[in-house]
Amino acid sequence: MSMALVIIDVQNAILHGKGTAARQAAIDAALDEAVARLAALHRLARSKDVPAIPVQHDGDPSHRLACGSEGWQIRAELAPAAGDVVVHKTSCDSFFETDLQDRLAERGVNSLVVGGCMTQFCVDTMCRRAVSLGYDVTLIADGHMTADMGDLTFSQIIAHHNAVLDGFDAGRATIKVTAARDVRF
Repeated sequence: MSMALVIIDVQNAILHGKGTAARQAAIDAALDEAVARLAALHRLARSKDVPAIPVQHDGDPSHRLACGSEGWQIRAELAPAAGDVVVHKTSCDSFFETDLQDRLAERGVNSLVVGGCMTQFCVDTMCRRAVSLGYDVTLIADGHMTADMGDLTFSQIIAHHNAVLDGFDAGRATIKVTAARDVRF
């Protein structure tokens, strides 16, 4: 089984201003913790010659992730090295109108380890779409993040998606939710 680590939208301004004044500090701290876990997995993947593919959202000029802006940059802890593949997207779906599937096919990948940002949008969509395309997915339980939404806290949203996605399948492909410390490459 050939694996790849796919890290979605871990960009400088991904959660900027998404929380209330009272909650933004907690959101930022939780994001930093998730990024630290992703960075450790990123280093581990590289040490084992497992492709690590960042997905970067290209926002419109007025968006917090406006293409080319400081907020659009991938966080330094996960910055791609020269020559690394970076997949650029403009929707929640990392496969929609991108070259992600081609990049995975070039490397013979059939299994994905997924983490990143915007749990209920980009991470959820990536996991479901990947399974429908035949990839087995390991969702990093403590390696994805979002902001509060309405009455739901980020931790409630993450817990919900971990519960809903664990065991989700399409044909033979399934999603398994695993803590970062238990991910094996």
